[in-house]
Amino acid sequence: MSGNLPFGFTPGGEEPDPGKGGFDMKQLGEMLQQLGSMMAHANDPGAATAPVNWELASDTARKAIVAKGDPSVTDGQRSATETAVDLAEVWLDGVTDFPATGGRPATWSRSEWFTSTLPAWQQIINPVAERVQGTMSGLLPGPGGAGAGLPEGLPPELAQMMEPLLGMAKQMGATMFAVQVAQGLAGLAGEVVSASDVGVPLTDDGRPALIPGNITAFGAGLNVPDRETMLFLALRECAHQRLFAHVAWLRPRMQAAVEEYARGIDIDTDRIESAMSNIDPTNPAAIQEVFASGVLVPEDTPEQRAALERLETLLALVEGWVDVVVAAAAADRLESVGQLQEAIRRRRAAGGPAERTFATLVGLELRPRKLREAAALWNALAERRGQSGRDAVWAHPDLLPTAADLERPDTFVAATDPAAIADLERALGDLGDGLQALESGDDDEDGDSQSGSSEKS
Repeated sequence: MSGNLPFGFTPGGEEPDPGKGGFDMKQLGEMLQQLGSMMAHANDPGAATAPVNWELASDTARKAIVAKGDPSVTDGQRSATETAVDLAEVWLDGVTDFPATGGRPATWSRSEWFTSTLPAWQQIINPVAERVQGTMSGLLPGPGGAGAGLPEGLPPELAQMMEPLLGMAKQMGATMFAVQVAQGLAGLAGEVVSASDVGVPLTDDGRPALIPGNITAFGAGLNVPDRETMLFLALRECAHQRLFAHVAWLRPRMQAAVEEYARGIDIDTDRIESAMSNIDPTNPAAIQEVFASGVLVPEDTPEQRAALERLETLLALVEGWVDVVVAAAAADRLESVGQLQEAIRRRRAAGGPAERTFATLVGLELRPRKLREAAALWNALAERRGQSGRDAVWAHPDLLPTAADLERPDTFVAATDPAAIADLERALGDLGDGLQALESGDDDEDGDSQSGSSEKS
């Protein structure tokens, strides 16, 4: 790294002072003004250490959601949601061993989705943001960072001033990250159709929740009656909530997968340094463009690929199970179920515009790339072991298929068949008994032989 200071602040001006290492006090004043402008929303006590300024993120996202349009939920929409969820729960009772959660359904506006899911997003994003912040801190000179240090010849009084400036720089990073996260979540608020639409558990009360305004947009152009679209999405939401509520290890396992992903982040520091050196801190649009360009997207390392594969496999297994259960529940009841399922599969495989933007900003994609393979595996399990045998696979994380198993579902089903395993255990037990008897017989013969030798003697 060069001797440049953060945010375009470089030692030396048009008239450098050799006695002070070429340091320009005028430039210091300009830098402080720029930092003050950027840190206008980062003065809360926790901002100095938080990887994301969540107060700013929340405020920015709310304003963006309202600006794009966020009509309040009507009584008619609330009634339609409750009717759809009640019917969906009845249909699901016959196709899965996981019972209904019992929570009354929620009908959300886009702002209500954001408010209700924000705590979960904080858990998902903070590990990634902490790793990014740590990497960016390493680019900073001086005691606060792991950089090459302050420029030589810097007066002691100015060197002492740099540590709080570096702290401000860290706050500035949290502020910029907050703005980008807010924009991503605000975009998602305009696309998601339910609490579980992104595939990870974003609520913990077990209540199915739908967003009627976004459901209408989802159904546009499908030529499917609005009632059927609402009912189909209610089935998916209720199936997700049953799974998340009754598989106790699933939520922490998903969070652990995200944290593992975050630990493996390896960011191109040269690319960040190059981008940051060209930023004008007084131009928010320029800063936004740099972050939106994907500068924080992790490099494609072997560790990252392995972590992402584990996360994507878990997402695919969740989505595949929901796909199979909903198909069974709606098979003879919804004429358009095939069309609606295909629309969902394409949407989950490609991701919506906001989801793609969010992935670019945070570097984390929440997409099940092997959804069809996972659905095929759950179908194979149901055919071989029945509904209860299929759902029993969720009893422990060690029982779940791996990414390789998704490629060979029949092999996985056969190899993990409880009846076949029991037969193998019995066969091994019989073999062990036979070997033990054989060894016992050999010992008896040896004893007789030694006895005979003694008598001859």
